[in-house]
Amino acid sequence: MTDAPENPMAEKRTARARIGDAWRGGRNNFNSIRLVAAWLVIYSHAWAITGTAGGDHVARLTLSKSAGAFAVDVFFVVSGFLVAASLQRRTWREFLVARALRIYPALIVCTVATVCVLGPMLTSAEHYWRDATTWRYLWANATLWRAEFWLPGVFEQLPRTAVNGSLWTLPIEGRLYLALLVAGALGMLRPMRYLPAWAVAIASACGFALWRAPLPEHLSYLIWVTSFFITGTLVWVWRERIPLSWPLLLALVIAAALTRGTLAFEPAYFALVAYGTFWVGFAPHLPRIERNDWSYGVYLYGWPMQQLAMLAGATTVASNTLAASAAAFACAALSWFCIERPALGWKRRLATASSDVSPQAAANTATLNATPAPERAASREP
Repeated sequence: MTDAPENPMAEKRTARARIGDAWRGGRNNFNSIRLVAAWLVIYSHAWAITGTAGGDHVARLTLSKSAGAFAVDVFFVVSGFLVAASLQRRTWREFLVARALRIYPALIVCTVATVCVLGPMLTSAEHYWRDATTWRYLWANATLWRAEFWLPGVFEQLPRTAVNGSLWTLPIEGRLYLALLVAGALGMLRPMRYLPAWAVAIASACGFALWRAPLPEHLSYLIWVTSFFITGTLVWVWRERIPLSWPLLLALVIAAALTRGTLAFEPAYFALVAYGTFWVGFAPHLPRIERNDWSYGVYLYGWPMQQLAMLAGATTVASNTLAASAAAFACAALSWFCIERPALGWKRRLATASSDVSPQAAANTATLNATPAPERAASREP
């Protein structure tokens, strides 16, 4: 054990140097980051939904990544970090209950409202309720079995006919939660165990992508977002060793800028997003959302609100983005106050999500991390 630094200011600077120390400080910007990312998905989708040629400003800047793709990458890297933190604090039963109560209530309400309210109001199909597509949309999306995008006779006259094109990420997210739970049960969430496993996974993904190029779009997306999720978990596992350094962030920005338009941009972009998300996540003095996390609701309702905005005459990128943003935020507020926040209350009761860790959860903490600490989340989980 090392001696404490004699200079208190030196100790304070050291405490701010690592992600682990910043996390224990209890203040972060992840809720704000997720809300901005959820809105970026709406902004990015406006081109596709309105049938407008070209792409958003992020796509023009990077030449390959839209604002929506960037937002999803941020979602998954933050999720990998926060969900690993959640797993460390809980037993496996508590973890599953916490995950289910965070994801399912709002998703089920959104899916049921889409099928039972929006669908019947808009469908041109004569036998909407007897069509197997209707019930497949309901059960598949509500259970996270898989993403279904179409309802019979709904939005068929629009440039994009999907009822909710954003749902594709949610089944992947759910399966990654289960995979993380298995990794924790196997004792893999320790720094010197997880790092080589992560390196093998990333190398294998890159090798497979190069070998089978070009990959089908769905498989490419699956590998890409999974890589961000497991990297977020890597950051959690190695949080005591990863510095928060603006020179390192600047170096990654320069690397991405210099490789723009080349094959080397992909790894440069990946490293920049993965590290930059946490640098911004723990940056002081940024606007912080601590109580009301509307990001999930904005993400769930963004696409259908954009489709409705198209039907109402908001057919340009700007008008569609503005109208859909207003409607999606209103739906997100209702979802938060009426569904998600009450579910979080149940989560605290049923999943023992408090600062008092049960004996078994304490044992899990020792198993899941080589340097356990009595940490608790400073923000709501994704």
